[in-house]
Amino acid sequence: MTDQPSMPTTPDQINGFLGAYGEHLGLRVVEAGPDRMVATWTVGPHLVQPYGIVHGGVHCTVVETLGSVGGAIWFGERGKVVGVNNSTDFYRAVTEGEITSTGTPIHQGRSQQVWVIESRDADGRLVSRGQLRLQNLPDRDSA
Repeated sequence: MTDQPSMPTTPDQINGFLGAYGEHLGLRVVEAGPDRMVATWTVGPHLVQPYGIVHGGVHCTVVETLGSVGGAIWFGERGKVVGVNNSTDFYRAVTEGEITSTGTPIHQGRSQQVWVIESRDADGRLVSRGQLRLQNLPDRDSA
């Protein structure tokens, strides 16, 4: 048996699990499951780069967070997951407002998963799209 804590599965549990890091980003998970993750976040001065637009690393962080949490929920008690590639494209500069990010898996296999996370502004326009590849790491007891 492993001493790894169980992955939280409800939005409230996940928001608590993300702790200060999630709070700093303003990331609020509103839907969580093994085949869909949805979160909202609000652009503020703490998330922008010197030109006043959301820093690309913030978008990448949201991709990594939603894909990893969704992937961990899907993999469940079999073990843990870790991100091994994060490729995020930026389509629209955002200086303020609420963003909704939605993640869905496009592959969930024995050893890897691939999730796509799209972020849209309040008008529904695509802001960024990222793809996260996860490695499934089975616990020794479940392998």
